Amino acid sequence: MIDRKLLAEQPEVVGEMLRRRGSSLADVLAQSGLRDLDFAQLSRQRSEAITRRDALRHRQNTAGPEIARLRRDGGDASALVAEMGGVAEQVKVLEDRLAQIELTYSRVLPYLPNLVDPAVPSGGAAANQELRREGDPPRFDFEPKAHWDLGAQLGILDFERAAKLSGARFAVYWDAGARLERALLQFMLDLHTGRAAGPPRPAGHVYREVIPPYLVTAETLSGTGQLPKFEADLFKTRAGDRDLYLIPTAEVPLTNLHRDEILEAATLPRRYVAATPCFRSEAGSYGKDVRGLIRQHQFHKVELVKFAAPESSMLELDGMLADAEEVLKRLRLPYRVVLLASGDMGFASAKTYDLEVFLPGQQAYREISSCSNCSDFQARRAGIRYRPEPKAKPRLLHTLNGSGLAVGRTLVAIVENYQRADGSVTIPDALRPYMGGDSEIRSRS
Repeated sequence: MIDRKLLAEQPEVVGEMLRRRGSSLADVLAQSGLRDLDFAQLSRQRSEAITRRDALRHRQNTAGPEIARLRRDGGDASALVAEMGGVAEQVKVLEDRLAQIELTYSRVLPYLPNLVDPAVPSGGAAANQELRREGDPPRFDFEPKAHWDLGAQLGILDFERAAKLSGARFAVYWDAGARLERALLQFMLDLHTGRAAGPPRPAGHVYREVIPPYLVTAETLSGTGQLPKFEADLFKTRAGDRDLYLIPTAEVPLTNLHRDEILEAATLPRRYVAATPCFRSEAGSYGKDVRGLIRQHQFHKVELVKFAAPESSMLELDGMLADAEEVLKRLRLPYRVVLLASGDMGFASAKTYDLEVFLPGQQAYREISSCSNCSDFQARRAGIRYRPEPKAKPRLLHTLNGSGLAVGRTLVAIVENYQRADGSVTIPDALRPYMGGDSEIRSRS
C-alpha cells in the first residue's frame, strides 16, 4: 500500500505513477466502487478542513485560560463560553468531514499499485529491457520437440488423466517425471540453504528454510496485495464458518510471518526460502499456454523472500537475482535477464527482473523467475517495521520476493534443452545425485 499522504496531498504523483503502469485514477476508482471522484478537489477539501479545524482548536486552547482568568477576576465569561460551544460544534463537523475523506482514501488505497522505481523504463511489455544473455541455446541435428510431446512419449507426463481427475491445466507426473520434479525441489532447497554440492554459496546468499501453511486468511493475502484486487485469481475454501485461500505463492505466508512485528536492524536482512505447491485460477489467461506445464492451476515453486532495510534493498534484489541465476547456471540452461517496464510489473513491485529460459520446443525465451523489490508497499499493508537502532522510532522495512525457481518450468526447460534424437533426455550433472545417479530418462516401454 502506498502512503495515504501521497494520495491525499499529491494526487498528481499517484496519477503519473498509474499512467506509467498503463492505468489511471478513473480505473482505480471503478475497481474500488467509487466513481466521479475528483482527487485534486478532495485533496483541497481535506487541506482546507485541516487548516480550519486546527485554527479552531487553537482558538479553543487560547480561550481556556481566558475563561479561567475572567472567572478568577469575577468577570462575565458567559459570552466566551457560548462562543466556545459553537467552536466545538464546528470542530466536530470538520472532524466528521475529515473522517469521511479518510474513509474514501481507505477504500481506494488497496487498489493502488506500488510506486515505480525511477530506474524502471516506462511502457508496456514492448519496453522491457534485455540486460544480458547467459549460455547458448542448444543446436540439434533434428527437429526439437515440445515438452508435452516428449513427456507423453517418455511416459512421464500425463495431461489426459489429469483432465479426467481435475479438468484442464493440471498434470500427472509418472516415474522419472515425478522423481525429476522431486529432485529439482531438493536441489534448489539445498542450493539456497548452502547444502548443495559444488562451489559453496557465500554467507549473504544462504536462506533459512521454512515450511509455511498452504491455506491462509484473507488478512494474510491482503498483506501482500493479492486481496482485494486479485480475488478472481485465487482458490477459496470454506470449512465450517471459516474462509481460507490456497496460496498462489509462498511469498504470501513467508512475508506475513512478520506481520505486525517490529524487527531489530541487527537481524536484517532476513532471507527465507520455501518449497510449496502454488494454486492459481489463472483468471484472464484463457487461451494462453493451454498446452503443457507453463500455465497450470497447481504447480511447485521454490520461493525466496527477504526483509531488508530500505537503504540496502536494491543490493539485496541484485543478490536475489544472482541466487535464482545460480540455479540455471548449475543446470546449464540458457537464459536471459530482463528488466521489466512499468506497465509489465506486478501490482506490489517497485522494480522487477525476470529470468527467461530458452525453450527449444517453442524456440523462445519464457519466464522462469521474477525477482521483485516491493519497497515498503507490503510492509505498510502488513505492519512490518524495523528499529534502525535501539530505542529508535520504528520504520517500515522493504520486502523482496523471487522464484528460485518455478519447478515445473525448470523441468520443462531440462526436458526440452537436454532432449536427444531418440526421444530420451539427458539428466544434468547437478541433478544426478538427486536422481539416484541416473544419467538419462528413457521410455519404460
